[in-house]
Amino acid sequence: MTTDPYQSLLTHLTNCTDSKDIDKLLSALLTNKEQHDIANRIRIFDLLEQGVTQRDISEQLGVGIATVSRGARAMQSHDVSALLATHRARS
Repeated sequence: MTTDPYQSLLTHLTNCTDSKDIDKLLSALLTNKEQHDIANRIRIFDLLEQGVTQRDISEQLGVGIATVSRGARAMQSHDVSALLATHRARS
């Protein structure tokens, strides 16, 4: 039986209690650009929830309007409220 590596990752992250260990793992898995793109996706979610227009978000973050639109679609499809609460608590 083959184990799905993505599910293994999810299980491992669920069991991690040290953010430094998670950071090391994500640094090994993701390039700097991928990490930056994820951070921008979270910023996009946050700004959209604040009512900032997609065009303004595109200009603020220096990303294409298509990137912001994809973030908006993802936000409509998934509940990101817990992520945004964590993000805002750390800001």
